Amino acid sequence: MSSNVTPIPARMSAEEWQTRCDLAACYRLVDMFGWSDLINTRITARVPGSHDHFLINPYGLLYEEVTASSLVKLDANGDNVEASEHPVNRGGFAIPAAVHMARPDIGCVIHTHTVAGCAVSMQKDGLLPLNQHALQVIDDVAYHDYEGTSRTQEERARFLADFGDRHIMVLRDHGLLIVGTSIGAAFISTYRMERACAMQLAFQQSGAAYYPIGEASISAASENSRMRRAGGGNDPGRLEWAALLRKLDRADPSYKQ
Repeated sequence: MSSNVTPIPARMSAEEWQTRCDLAACYRLVDMFGWSDLINTRITARVPGSHDHFLINPYGLLYEEVTASSLVKLDANGDNVEASEHPVNRGGFAIPAAVHMARPDIGCVIHTHTVAGCAVSMQKDGLLPLNQHALQVIDDVAYHDYEGTSRTQEERARFLADFGDRHIMVLRDHGLLIVGTSIGAAFISTYRMERACAMQLAFQQSGAAYYPIGEASISAASENSRMRRAGGGNDPGRLEWAALLRKLDRADPSYKQ
């Protein structure tokens, strides 16, 4: 396994290299879970110790091809901080950059176009409180209307106003954008939202009668979720994320190159 790991480049800190490895792992895991969309969409991470430097995928690579050293470092304007042989989707960086700059606590932004996420984004009522998985995330979900592919300053302001301090954004008729204080936290939130969306679709397609959850249970679950996000519960960056990295290392540790 050690032959698949690139030594830390002299030009960067150990903290930046670890973030690069985690972000490359996130790209690989998103692909492994079936959430990628060819070379489209993106995941960004803040460079440790820097408020306005961020890492993004090289545009043109499949998610399964992304490595720690191939990631491109940009500033908040989408300009290269360091020379890179790889192009990036600068237009697609506009919304993640706005989120990163407006919310200094956010370390990672994951954007997806999954079947389940897009299907729920097309439903008038969005995510519904149909099951336990939905209750884990539903009070942390915001919605933003589709405005085409433009990324104007005005749209960014509307997007941030709609998002507020939540961590899951349903982009109407488009997909999902999910943020976290760490790469691991953003990935686990994406996993939970994806499961909730997939279960909603599976139930809706079944045509079966719904057995509703009581309002008291919904309220209690929402309160538990708020407490967990406030730091009173399991840290996904410490437990689930570490387990996922072990899974990826067994399958293919080349993301560390």
